[in-house]
Amino acid sequence: MRLALHLSELIHAWPGQAPLIRIDELQLPQGQHLFIQGPSGCGKSTLLSLLAGVQQVQHGRCEVLGHDMRNLNSVQRDRLRGEQMGVIFQQFNLLPFINAQANALLPTKLFPSRAAAASKAFGSPVRQAQSLAESLGLSALLWQQPVHQLSVGQQQRVAAVRALMGQPQLIIADEPTSALDDTKQLEFLDLLLETAASQGASVVMVSHNARLADRFHQVYVWPTKEAA
Repeated sequence: MRLALHLSELIHAWPGQAPLIRIDELQLPQGQHLFIQGPSGCGKSTLLSLLAGVQQVQHGRCEVLGHDMRNLNSVQRDRLRGEQMGVIFQQFNLLPFINAQANALLPTKLFPSRAAAASKAFGSPVRQAQSLAESLGLSALLWQQPVHQLSVGQQQRVAAVRALMGQPQLIIADEPTSALDDTKQLEFLDLLLETAASQGASVVMVSHNARLADRFHQVYVWPTKEAA
């Protein structure tokens, strides 16, 4: 069984503080989706930064897409993230004064392997972006608008298209539905997971909203301080 994630005895602490993250064992098969639930400030976003290679792993096993993150330097981690992962940030991190299509195409502009994968699967990166936009309910009429003119929900869909471009194997999402009302949260999440599944991508998403958990193959509930 190929694993998207394998965490074991993973510990992370900020200098002079008690461990923020302590995970004994967690595995996610490739193609499955993991929901990480916990209150704000508990360390969920820090865990995502370890998985994405933004932060260096301090102690324990952290294997992502078959790579031991402790053995990779910062350049290698950046390359792995750029070539094989898609990240949906809580604040989206879109470039505000270029249009939605240009934002979505950024991974394929920066990483030739993502462009090649998009071309192989869809004929060109532009065709993949258009297909994903349609799947995620983003109107073609909005495609040429600067993203600062779009609603929060529309920006969210652009961020999701960008993350899915070029057939990444792992999607990492940090509270991507926090700005939406309950109905729109579920609608967006279902579209995201269905689209990721169609590409064979694993999804790791963190949220404090337990209502979303039943959409996922696995749920990891962040331990309370008392339990820890």
